[in-house]
Amino acid sequence: MFLPVTAQEVKDRGWDEVDFVYVTGDAYVDHPSFGAAIITRVMEAEGYRVAVLAQPEWKTTDDFKRFGRPKLGFMVSSGNIDSMVAHYTAAKKHRSQDAYSPGKVMGLRPDRAVIVYCNKIREAYGNVPIIIGGLEASLRRFAHYDYWDDKIRKSILFDSQADLISYGMGENQTIEICRRLSNGEDISTITDVLGTCYSCDVHDTPLYGAECPSYENVCKSKKEYAISCRIEQDEQDHIRGKLIKQRHGNRMLVQNPPMPPLTQEEMDWVYSLNYERTYHPMYEEMGGVPAIEEVEFSITHNRGCFGACNFCSIAFHQGRSITTRSKQSIVDEAKLLTQKPNFKGYIHDIGGPTANFRRTSCLVQLEKGLCKGKKCLAPVPCKALEADHTEYLDILRTVRELPKVKKVFIRSGIRYDYMLRDKDDTFFRELVKYHVSGQLKVAPEHCSAAVLDKMGKPHIEAYIEFSKKYFQLSDDAGKEQYLVPYLMSSHPGSTLKDAIELATFLKKRHIRPEQVQDFYPTPGTISTCMFYTELDPYTLKEVYVAKTPHDKALQRALLQYYDDRNRDLVEEALRKAGRFDLIGYSDKCLVRPKSHPQRKQNNSSYGGNNYGKKKTSKH
Repeated sequence: MFLPVTAQEVKDRGWDEVDFVYVTGDAYVDHPSFGAAIITRVMEAEGYRVAVLAQPEWKTTDDFKRFGRPKLGFMVSSGNIDSMVAHYTAAKKHRSQDAYSPGKVMGLRPDRAVIVYCNKIREAYGNVPIIIGGLEASLRRFAHYDYWDDKIRKSILFDSQADLISYGMGENQTIEICRRLSNGEDISTITDVLGTCYSCDVHDTPLYGAECPSYENVCKSKKEYAISCRIEQDEQDHIRGKLIKQRHGNRMLVQNPPMPPLTQEEMDWVYSLNYERTYHPMYEEMGGVPAIEEVEFSITHNRGCFGACNFCSIAFHQGRSITTRSKQSIVDEAKLLTQKPNFKGYIHDIGGPTANFRRTSCLVQLEKGLCKGKKCLAPVPCKALEADHTEYLDILRTVRELPKVKKVFIRSGIRYDYMLRDKDDTFFRELVKYHVSGQLKVAPEHCSAAVLDKMGKPHIEAYIEFSKKYFQLSDDAGKEQYLVPYLMSSHPGSTLKDAIELATFLKKRHIRPEQVQDFYPTPGTISTCMFYTELDPYTLKEVYVAKTPHDKALQRALLQYYDDRNRDLVEEALRKAGRFDLIGYSDKCLVRPKSHPQRKQNNSSYGGNNYGKKKTSKH
């Protein structure tokens, strides 16, 4: 049974009031891939009466009064992704569709949804407790650079007028906050829960912990902003992380240390709760909620990522420590999926932030936490890294042998550099044989060592080694399979020279990507800090950043040099860089001179099937 979404449904349950109203910018989807579903089911399992207010009309307070004033408070989230990312592309253009809304209809949530919702709640109910969480709140918990405003914004705690931020995944801090509110504690006194942020008068600031440069200072100085970013990133470890403070005028933002990740038993419990595993039936006539399609028959088996790429927010949100569900929990969920009437025999994923992480990167971190300011895998794997796919392989083997299961795919990201460290290649062989649907998506992102260092990624030699082995194992299995490389243009540190290096690399290896992602400066990442400050927060050395739309277009065009629509931009980039040797008629050239009479019009066949396979001369 879905949680109540109307006042009548509250009455039908025999409730005279609700304890909490959970407000979300997404349509209501009761599936464990959606944060709103997890948190509301956890609250329900703890005995609280919870109503869901999904995508409220925010121009008045009427929707926020739908259930009356809740007994204990409001929980507010923008949904599964930041509302600004949901609405705008990396070029700041309006998106036309929203997969998290019924029928993909755009405009059912406001920009900066958390702030808008909370201010409407304050307007309606005054001092009612408000706790904000989810990705938008979690990643904006400190003073942060906002790409869409192109300025530093305050912690979202202040702009939203909320009482607490629950950052990270949130289950245990939610349970603790709910318990204390239920026991009659005032929200203003709940200042010691791990995994939360609160504000206080500067005179009441804790004397311990680490202090970031103030909001006022990071607005004035990009160097101070870079220093603040490093402190914030370095202390996001549940074992060695310190309390962090950041002054905003006469108020102090205080972030308590991270909540420890769920234990395996706790994680199993969370995923065993009574989810409906689909969208609310009220959306049926509007075409359903498309975001469910990719995850309906997928299973999350882990959280966290010690890969910690600089452009990714997972390390800042979920943390770098790996926590996993038990094999039995995963198998039980797989069995449950096979009983669904629309199950066709295919489990789309058994994954997570990084699909093939089932253990800590080393034993040292269990006692001392993850190393400060270092990467486990980049630029080269740490000598202490222990790569082992035995348990993951056992899970995949068991699930694919279940009755009604025809195929188990892995669609989450695979860390190929981690795979290469495993001395036993059994997982690699079975991945190729059983778990690839013709194409395996991997993320080399670039080929320039200088750019990859700024990304926090391994050097390209690891991808080359992996691709050779992948194609060899595919041949051994009698399969014609491809690699789909994710590539990123205009990441901080990528000069025109680096973009040309990547273009020539792609041409040499017959890789012609259909899509290229421009770097998107989203809150809470090291790369976004570099984009704004043009400084590396860990060295404070200058970093080149392509910021103008035209400079970005030049780099993007180079990655798809073969597309005739990009020809003028590619030639301009090559001339600007003095690479006249790449303009001409030889096989090594990227484009022919503009005046060439036999130049073909856009050839769409270059885009689709040529993903780094060994034999691609037919294209």
